Amino acid sequence: MQITRRTLNVGLLGAAGLFLTGPAHSETKPILSINGLISKNTVDGTATFDRDSLEALGMVAFETTCPWYTGSVKFEGPLMSSVLDHVGATGKTLIVQALNDYTTEIPMEDFTRFRVILAMKRNGEYMPVRDKGPLFIVYPYDSDPELQSQLYYKRSAWQVAKMTVK
Repeated sequence: MQITRRTLNVGLLGAAGLFLTGPAHSETKPILSINGLISKNTVDGTATFDRDSLEALGMVAFETTCPWYTGSVKFEGPLMSSVLDHVGATGKTLIVQALNDYTTEIPMEDFTRFRVILAMKRNGEYMPVRDKGPLFIVYPYDSDPELQSQLYYKRSAWQVAKMTVK
């Protein structure tokens, strides 16, 4: 077999892709960090979660319509109130940052007023980064007409990676 520059480049790109993506469902890779006004389960003031530790907080599910998908969608993940209780959050506002640097502010009262979840699954499948994963803050939009507005849609960050409690 003759090795050409093209063959070598394709081979290296393939190997790099395997290295960069890692296992399809790595359970131990941190996917969320929370800092700020938190008091529990921290290392140097930051709490980190992998997928298993988020699931261990208890998964809830609901179906709702939303502007990003056609028809009713089933979302599944821990309640945001459970995530924040787990870290001893005491602030009034949650600053959420996505992998693409999108940032939104959410009043902490939203998490007790509405059953907001940190969705990990959509229609039974883990959400990949390319489709709003791995974490997506989702309100139960169909449960209250008030939630069907730009105010709550803009709070619904996807590709969530970091949270700061203020």
